[in-house]
Amino acid sequence: MARIAIIGGHGKIALLLAPLLAARGDFVTAVIRNRDHTTDVVAAGAHPIVADIEQLGTEEIADLLGGYDAVVWSAGAGGGNPSRTYAVDRDAAIRSMDAAATAGVKRYVMVSYLGARRDHGVPPENSFFPYAESKAAADDYLRGTDLDWTIAAPSTLTLEPGTGEIALVDHTTPGTVSRADVAAVIAEVLKRPATVGKFIGFIQGTTPIPDALASL
Repeated sequence: MARIAIIGGHGKIALLLAPLLAARGDFVTAVIRNRDHTTDVVAAGAHPIVADIEQLGTEEIADLLGGYDAVVWSAGAGGGNPSRTYAVDRDAAIRSMDAAATAGVKRYVMVSYLGARRDHGVPPENSFFPYAESKAAADDYLRGTDLDWTIAAPSTLTLEPGTGEIALVDHTTPGTVSRADVAAVIAEVLKRPATVGKFIGFIQGTTPIPDALASL
């Protein structure tokens, strides 16, 4: 059994991930901002902690993470407000990495997206630009830490049922992938040490998720 903290525990992917982890015996905590979301995360098999990660400092986040074996960052500002996007997707994410190190939590899985990179090509006038910049900065910072990190980078997300099959791709490959399969990838990544230090780009495909990750 592992103790796993999901930051952004009420997101669509997080609510699909928690039951996968709980079903295999892991102790799952969902860090959520809105107390009204407690019922949903409990139903998903997670233990709620109500905390606004955007407002917490590094030491406060470290206090939340003490005693866990792994952290999954699945939080996001949700777009629409550039300043909040930078505050959550970049700044709070980076504080969570420093907090994990402070708390002695080595394993860290970042939920990113397939096009995340410094040369993302999104023009500054595009409303997606703050998110692209934030994810690039957070991913780069994570790569420079001593954490046992993995960056899960799915393509465009859908709400289709999961197939359990993906294809590993680079950032130039178009495609979509279901959120259910993103959750399944994260669950599998958490039990595979060979995924440490990897940026895993993927779309819906025809290779079973365990086989795809075993090929890394």
